Formats: sequence, C-alpha cells, structure tokens
Amino acid sequence: MAEINKTKSEIENEEDITVELELDDGSTVSCAIVTILTVNEKDYIALLPMVDEEDETFGEVWFYEYVEDPDNSEAEPELKYIEDDDVYEAVSDAFEEFLDTQEFDEIIEDEENE
Repeated sequence: MAEINKTKSEIENEEDITVELELDDGSTVSCAIVTILTVNEKDYIALLPMVDEEDETFGEVWFYEYVEDPDNSEAEPELKYIEDDDVYEAVSDAFEEFLDTQEFDEIIEDEENE
C-alpha cells in the first residue's frame, strides 16, 4: 500500500518526509507525513495528500494504523486501514490535540523571538 522506509523514531526526528500511497483504483498519491500519534498503545500516522487545490482530497488528512515489525528492523512499516469508527474518532481527536499543541508552540516561539 505504501512505501515507508523509515522507522517511527526517524520520522519523528525529520521534517518533510513523504510516502507514495497506492489507492484502491491503482493510482498513487504522494503524501506528506504530518505526524505519528499513539492512541491506546497503538501507533497511527497522519498523512496529507500533496495534490492540487482543484483535487477533491485537497486539505484532507488521512489516518492509518502504523505498524513496525519489532523482530525485523529491516522490514518496511505497514499501514492498515482503520475500520473501527470509535478508533478512527479517537485518532482524529488525538490529531486535533496535536494541532492545538503545534499552534500553541508556534505562538510561544513567536513571543520568544520578539
């Protein structure tokens, strides 16, 4: 489904990482990795499709379960659909909290730079 050749810790320490995501129709879309969230002891990834403003997915954030093989550090991480609505809602809420934190951090940094 997706090619991610970096571990969670590598993703968290870098900026501007993208993945190629293969969609159900066989097309691919390049997505920026926004963050990896931990919700109920599982990791989830937030992806932002890098598409034109005219595209219907412009501005959407996609969430997937993010799974690394603990026994094989060479294996690429796997992305899985979130099929449970309650889990999806919890991940969405965690992402909203992440965004609030980011906005707060930016405000603090701006005040410190003045």
